[in-house]
Amino acid sequence: MTIRFLLLVNKQGQTRLASYNEMVPLDERRQIEGEIVRKCLARADTQCSFVEHRNYKVIYRRYASLFFIVGVDAEENELAIFEFIHCVVETLDRHFGNVCELDIMFHLDKAHYILDEMVMNGAVVETNKAIILQLATQYVRSGEEAN
Repeated sequence: MTIRFLLLVNKQGQTRLASYNEMVPLDERRQIEGEIVRKCLARADTQCSFVEHRNYKVIYRRYASLFFIVGVDAEENELAIFEFIHCVVETLDRHFGNVCELDIMFHLDKAHYILDEMVMNGAVVETNKAIILQLATQYVRSGEEAN
């Protein structure tokens, strides 16, 4: 499973979190994000959540005011990524208590840490929410001790 990028975007198209698993120049990131976000936000709720863009297959889901957008290789299984997005949302929900845009904005480091525990070098390495949250709690505690 090769996840190229994961984006969390609000309904206005503002990127709240971007995680890339490959080197992409900053200008190209902005261009790709803009194109993909416009494409996903313009689609109706009744349309399929899988889109092809350039050399990526883009899978997205909307939860409340946030769009979770994942770019993968063309040969990836869309439904597996769709389930992965749901697992990410459930994990963030458990950590933040019903995750919202403000949680991501004010605790960006924690959100990145949780994603880093789930995905490494584009491969999903952990989906057990209890393990991920245990590691995230340890991370939060170590950060508090440093302060």
